[in-house]
Amino acid sequence: MAKPLVAIVGRPNVGKSTFFNRIVGRRIAIVEDIPGVTRDRIYADAKWQNNEFTLIDTGGIEVNTEDVLLSQMRRQAELAMETADVIIFFTDAKDGLVAADHEVADLLRRSKKPVVLAVNKVDHINYQELMYEFYELGMGTPYPVSSVQGMGLGDLLDAVIAEIPDELIEDEKSDTIKIAIVGKPNAGKSSLVNAITGDNRVIVSDIPGTTRDAIDTFFSADGKDYIIIDTAGMRKKAKIEDASLERYSVIRALTAVRRCDVAIIVLDAEQGVSEQDARIAGYVAEMGKACIVVVNKWDLIEKDTKTAEEFKNNIFSTLYFIDYAPMQFISCLTGQRVHKVLELVNEVNEKSHLHISTGMLNDAIDDAVMMVSPPTSKGRKLNILYATQVGEAPPHFIFFVNDCELMPKSYERYLENHLRKSFDFTGTPIKITPRTRGGQE
Repeated sequence: MAKPLVAIVGRPNVGKSTFFNRIVGRRIAIVEDIPGVTRDRIYADAKWQNNEFTLIDTGGIEVNTEDVLLSQMRRQAELAMETADVIIFFTDAKDGLVAADHEVADLLRRSKKPVVLAVNKVDHINYQELMYEFYELGMGTPYPVSSVQGMGLGDLLDAVIAEIPDELIEDEKSDTIKIAIVGKPNAGKSSLVNAITGDNRVIVSDIPGTTRDAIDTFFSADGKDYIIIDTAGMRKKAKIEDASLERYSVIRALTAVRRCDVAIIVLDAEQGVSEQDARIAGYVAEMGKACIVVVNKWDLIEKDTKTAEEFKNNIFSTLYFIDYAPMQFISCLTGQRVHKVLELVNEVNEKSHLHISTGMLNDAIDDAVMMVSPPTSKGRKLNILYATQVGEAPPHFIFFVNDCELMPKSYERYLENHLRKSFDFTGTPIKITPRTRGGQE
């Protein structure tokens, strides 16, 4: 089940990024006392009282502005509101209630999403009295907090957790494969959806998503059931500037990837890999999703016998962190190799659920250790006692060792590569967790 999505919104310079950094436990968002610093949406997973959720930081909302950058920031925040399960509305006790707060409140009311009102910068008893005027917003109980000092954050988060719906995602058949088609605008995502669910497919229904303003397309092909999650910009927004479309696609992609079993990362053959493509692929990898890379518009490329291999090498030089993903060159316009996309979806979904017996796993680890001896640090040598698989989608392995501090990332990567050579994990990430076995050296 996907983690609930909690968006932080408010006018500029009310302390949203400071709150975000404190909650997620590390300094991710840039914090400066200048309006407009947080230009892009930033997300991170967070946890409160055993409840996990994904927190999104947004730029400040300026409702009535002709400034292009501020308009784009507002649109980004609106998209965060559209996809959020709960919204934290940040205001500023030092400034008091201002007209811009009322304007943001009007936007939130139209979103029809659960809203928790935070009154930030209540660092002194004098500001606590000012907090009560925020009842005028009609957003329920104002929660006084100080993002800098950490005051009142527990009560605020308790209120947020209470607003999260008990059931976020409908119970779907376990054998139904959920597919997210993600990538930059105009790469051909909508064309690929149409091609996959075309003449030879049985469309079951188009129904609204639960709380995500998305459309889930259910269809069957060759006796298998699928869901395509339409949240990656397939529904065009009216009059959105082309320059800002790439920013907006990110939040759509994030929502889709959180819910999917397999992500199809669509690239434009004429444009190659962009920074935005890398960011979206990074979300897929971070969330542990099986994936394939589809290069569309292949019919427009002049080719020789080495073209495909050169393209593949160039793409994975940037997307090196998902080099385990299979790649398919297609043309949605001509239909070239489109039929192979679902075949790859089925393959990588199967590999993400692959379970390796403890015996076979440890035989492979023994071979790896024999070929490359574990490292030594400060006179102590890493000793891998045994390994076992504890999860699927993605495959998750626990390595019991004499001391976790002796396991460098480089050797962990070596072990992952050896597992990939020993077993077929095409299209799926692998998670390795070293764990110290008490007292054994």
